[in-house]
Amino acid sequence: MSLLRSNLAHGLGGLVLMGSWAAFANRAFPWPAPALAFAVQGALTAGITLLLKWAVELVVARQPTRPWLAPMAAAAISATLLTTVHMLAGTPALWATIAVPFFVATSYAALYTWRLVKDG
Repeated sequence: MSLLRSNLAHGLGGLVLMGSWAAFANRAFPWPAPALAFAVQGALTAGITLLLKWAVELVVARQPTRPWLAPMAAAAISATLLTTVHMLAGTPALWATIAVPFFVATSYAALYTWRLVKDG
């Protein structure tokens, strides 16, 4: 199994990178806000990444003439989950926290879709 198709690599990479971003985005707030933002965003990103990876693979396999559906769905799923869960968690720097993960998730879905289509 290649690293590109590894669920574990995708999920853990997202957890560490976007969890770290969330902690950084909330660094100006008192403890434990940065740690909570890390935990919430890390868990969200790991879950969203695995969901998006599965959805992209499914769309590319079942709708090969419409692979653009995958990044569109990724944007909708990401925006909804990120906003809702961070609001419920009380993340203080909400928009700064979710802006980068939203962009990354949507870009990830677009690039992963492109790669799967290109590789056939």
